[in-house]
Amino acid sequence: MNKIIKTANKEAAQVLAWGEARGIETCFSRAEKLKPCPIGESGACCKVCHMGPCRLVGKNAEEEGRGICGATLPVIAARNLARMVAAGTACHGDHGRDMVFTLLAVADGETKDFKIKDVKKLYRVAGIIGVEFEGRPVNDVAKDVAVKFMEDFGRQRGEINYIKRAPKKTQERWRKWGIVPRGIDREVAETLDRTTMGMDADADSILNHALKASLANGWGGSMISTDITDILFGTPNPIKAEASLGIFKDDEVNIVIHGHEPSLAEMIVDVVYEKEMIDYAKSKGAKGINLGGMCCTANEVMMRHGIPTAGGFTNQELGIMTGLIEAMVVDVQCIMPSLTRLAKKFHTKVITTSEKVRMPGAMHIAFDEHRAKEIAREIVKTAIDNFPNRRLEGSRVTERFPVIAGFSHEYIEYMQGGRWRASFRPLNDAIMAGRIRGVVGMAGCDNPRVPSTGMHKFLAIELIKNDVLVVSTGCSSASCGTAGFLTPEMALENAGPGLREVCEAIGIPPILHLGACVDNTRILTIASAMAAEGGLSDEIGGMPAVGIAPEFITEKAISIGCYFAASGVPVIFGGESPVEASKEVTKIMTEVWFERFMGALHFEPDPEKILAMALDYIDQARDRLKLRKYEPGKFGAERVLMDMAARRVLERAAAPHAGVGGINES
Repeated sequence: MNKIIKTANKEAAQVLAWGEARGIETCFSRAEKLKPCPIGESGACCKVCHMGPCRLVGKNAEEEGRGICGATLPVIAARNLARMVAAGTACHGDHGRDMVFTLLAVADGETKDFKIKDVKKLYRVAGIIGVEFEGRPVNDVAKDVAVKFMEDFGRQRGEINYIKRAPKKTQERWRKWGIVPRGIDREVAETLDRTTMGMDADADSILNHALKASLANGWGGSMISTDITDILFGTPNPIKAEASLGIFKDDEVNIVIHGHEPSLAEMIVDVVYEKEMIDYAKSKGAKGINLGGMCCTANEVMMRHGIPTAGGFTNQELGIMTGLIEAMVVDVQCIMPSLTRLAKKFHTKVITTSEKVRMPGAMHIAFDEHRAKEIAREIVKTAIDNFPNRRLEGSRVTERFPVIAGFSHEYIEYMQGGRWRASFRPLNDAIMAGRIRGVVGMAGCDNPRVPSTGMHKFLAIELIKNDVLVVSTGCSSASCGTAGFLTPEMALENAGPGLREVCEAIGIPPILHLGACVDNTRILTIASAMAAEGGLSDEIGGMPAVGIAPEFITEKAISIGCYFAASGVPVIFGGESPVEASKEVTKIMTEVWFERFMGALHFEPDPEKILAMALDYIDQARDRLKLRKYEPGKFGAERVLMDMAARRVLERAAAPHAGVGGINES
């Protein structure tokens, strides 16, 4: 019998094997024991009222199935998906709101531990949302920006501020179909209202509003968070770091910052380098303090400070199983409740820091931006005090992989033309010439129900072989980083000839680390800038670009996929469809959304089929845009058959020149 491969990362597999030999439970063993309910998995179960749960099954469920209230299968499936979108939008919306509060505290002088590090980005954002900044004190501008963003959460009528960042044609599509969000909280609330029993009973109407709520995430909460994070902590530039479960050190205090919000993490980065803290660690027998990250907090501090990452979602338990972590400091999102139970087998302290996340068995040290550094010192000191309690037990990993991270919108623009000629023209030209076939945004979680990180690794390699530039965020970036895929040398070894040529010319990897999962919005602003640059498409829809979430888990991922689909990007999720039970809902999300917005949402468990589908979408987009046909290694001008009228025009233009025998025009 073949052994089941649970993770495609060999360092993770080593730790996992060590734990399994000792009977230690992890998400991988729980995934083996707990199989998904086939009815709920396919979207055919409704539990929004106490007459249910109603399960609509059978050969004729689509046409004849009814819940007790009379809701059809398409309505039930659409409700379920819309509620996932609402939850994901609420998650990222709260993240953005917390960043607005921090910016406001800085502007009001209520916190001395944070300051505005990127004034240029502040002014750029102010200009976009209509805040005057010329000749004004920086903190006054910051306050007005924060107040204007705060309005985006509670606005009842009108439009959120960042809608104007999208190409005009994309905005026109949104207005035509009534999906421009008014306020972030407003759309989340209405989604829940619409999907309660006795409300909206039209699947298309429900899904249309789900797109509206998702846009409140992509062009609202998440985009706000990304920009404020850049303003406060600096806009990322490429930086070298390391990735692996091998980042932990035997002779130092190891602290892991895990979650998604970067404010406390930034303070911990500062504190661990303070002489007083290092001396205190030495007094406890350690040689120093070693800080590492997990999940999206890792991406935040990696791309600004070069702090190493121990990986994505499925590595959090394995990190504790190394036996080397003194404290795992968590804030919000993707925190496994199993951590505290597992930590009891080792010496690790799990420290929660958000009032929104409490865990039995964890120590709670509440974060407050007004006392940020004081709290960070308390947390670091707690970890140091735990160092003498370390046991010898644990699975030690030593291998580490280099990573180049931190490719923001601003840096990608800068690297193509320098300070004075920054532009997206070279990228557009490379796509038009066929050197770059297209672009894929790879995002989402890593999932213990498949060989974890394996689909990310397979697709990343195969896409760059086919001259597709990959931009990655979140746990997809972690998956690529812990596989050693995020270096410029990767282009020389694996990329197709056209992509390799572009990467060598600019000096970039073929997979660009764009940051955390909220930073998917960088892809939206990049696509908008490419549309504004001209030569490809005058809107995001129709570009040779695809989004892929190979191992998605969370409701946040569904919300992200929907806002990309609404923005005009076909999106493919790896895994079974949460609306598979309804052919009507599936058709709406694929065919109808593509017709309206030029985006779509697909679900496909086979990675080879995901690859084929992505390349087909890219090639079809190239055909619609009348770009030269992609042929590996052939980047020159393409011969075009011309009609007689066009030939006469060219011949007249060439007439003054003697000896012109023929014309080859691209």
